[in-house]
Amino acid sequence: MEFPKYLLGDNTDYPDAIFVIHTEFPRFIINLENDEVEWLEEFDNHDQKELETETENYIREASEFYDREMKRYEDD
Repeated sequence: MEFPKYLLGDNTDYPDAIFVIHTEFPRFIINLENDEVEWLEEFDNHDQKELETETENYIREASEFYDREMKRYEDD
């Protein structure tokens, strides 16, 4: 099964949280309420350095995805 790069998630146990799931490497879940990131990968030293430089981009992309999705809901 093929998944889109980003998915939206929610949970009634966290009513203020907005989760965006990144399904490609490096896989992670970000809570846009507080920008907390949970990585779903194990990283070696090389990956860790790349991850540190790219994390800001991943957060920006996840936020842009959410904004795009919300605009599409509003336009319908």
